[in-house]
Amino acid sequence: MAYLLPSEFATKMVDAGEAKIFMSTRDTLIRAYMAGAILALAAVFAVTITVTTGSPLLGAVLFPVGFCMLYLMGFDLLTGVFVLVPLAWLDRRPGVTIKGILRNWGLVFLGNFAGALTVALMMAFVFTYGFSVEPGVVGQKIAGIGEARTLGYAQYGAAGWFTIFIRGMLCNWMVSMGVVGAMISTNVSGKVLAMWMPIMLFFFMTFEHSVVNMFLFPSAMLMGGGFSIMDYFLWNEIPTALGNLVGGLAFTGLTLYSTHVRTAPKRNLGGDSAKPALAS
Repeated sequence: MAYLLPSEFATKMVDAGEAKIFMSTRDTLIRAYMAGAILALAAVFAVTITVTTGSPLLGAVLFPVGFCMLYLMGFDLLTGVFVLVPLAWLDRRPGVTIKGILRNWGLVFLGNFAGALTVALMMAFVFTYGFSVEPGVVGQKIAGIGEARTLGYAQYGAAGWFTIFIRGMLCNWMVSMGVVGAMISTNVSGKVLAMWMPIMLFFFMTFEHSVVNMFLFPSAMLMGGGFSIMDYFLWNEIPTALGNLVGGLAFTGLTLYSTHVRTAPKRNLGGDSAKPALAS
């Protein structure tokens, strides 16, 4: 399926990170908004499948359809830019600064949240016929998820907070593999297959994804979940986002960069032989 070598797609990762830093504010927000909205639809799709069939595995198998769609369209998730954008700074690309990285992360967060919140409002309206009836079984399931993954962690105090953080790390280890998967093939079928596998794994294991949670928790509150906005941010979104950053960058971004970009062999163009050396 036109597989690219790691040394080739690792360089594409750095190039992609550089391009995102210099993207206009308008384009960054639009791409992030659409990514958040599509992933939110995929989340409610997967929850609906799980509830109606009684099979969490089937929901996990089909959830990656949303991730594949948004990356094939060139949209951006916070979990993806957490991994790609810092690589351009590490590679000392001209004009790339910490300020530029933080700007990109902030804009993508806002865009993702706006897109996910839009779908949360739309689906809550659909589930309740304009908030005129109680939500059905799918809505009740979403409300239960919201309570379990905020108050359920809060009862364990610091141990609960760090549990979410680690689940966030494990999540973006897999999700960032999906982001890279979109780069390792030059045809659609290869990209989809490479993206599908790690995304299915993260969803079935119920690891914590900051953008999925931007839909689940506002939606849960609209459906009657018994937790507050502060509970959501303190006991889920903040530790999840931090875990996503650390896990994706440490386990995927830095490992690929350090072994396939920084240690790429240099060729002695003035001689007949090529001598491997550490890249500066």
